[in-house]
Amino acid sequence: MVAGKGRLRVAALHAASVAALTFLVVAAPTLAALGTTLAVTAVHIAIDRIKQAVGETLGPFLADQAAHLATLGTAALVVPTLWADGVWAALLPEGTAPALAYLAFGLIAVRAGRFAVGKTLATIGTDAEIEGIAEGSLKDAGARIGELERLLTYALVVTGNTTGVAFLVAAKSILRFDATRDDRASAEYIIVGTLASIAWALGAAFLAILLIGDTP
Repeated sequence: MVAGKGRLRVAALHAASVAALTFLVVAAPTLAALGTTLAVTAVHIAIDRIKQAVGETLGPFLADQAAHLATLGTAALVVPTLWADGVWAALLPEGTAPALAYLAFGLIAVRAGRFAVGKTLATIGTDAEIEGIAEGSLKDAGARIGELERLLTYALVVTGNTTGVAFLVAAKSILRFDATRDDRASAEYIIVGTLASIAWALGAAFLAILLIGDTP
């Protein structure tokens, strides 16, 4: 019972944070804004509950991210004047909305990408095998490298410097060559992780350009 109350409390706090952040972004004193906030929050919690019931593997994670993005896209289509009716449109300079949207996709590329890459790597080895490969590395160094890798990839693409991604991959390959030359498992682990990381950042960047249009 205590554990159940604890989970209920966490769920309530999560719902409250989603509602607060959604309304903070919308910031419009209208019934449409309030209704959108409540709808987005309800759908968000429902999606999370479904993911928890299905599992925390790669497939459910990807479906979860797609569902959340579709929810926000649907809200924008149903109530297209949310930003224009809000206080931020009056207070901030023109062009702020696209810039914030690109920033949001950047967070998806970097932060959500960490979970996507981790779940991808979990499909190619056991926890013990992965821990063995990572043994001897600095704490969280791989995660930080991956985040920087995705940040640079995303930034290069949305600013129109897509060819720079090739140089980024080449540079990482050269730096990692000596460390993996005689260790096939480590080499495969790094190749899969790098490809998954770059692919996620590329996907986030091209989706941002497709949906938002004007590049920063």
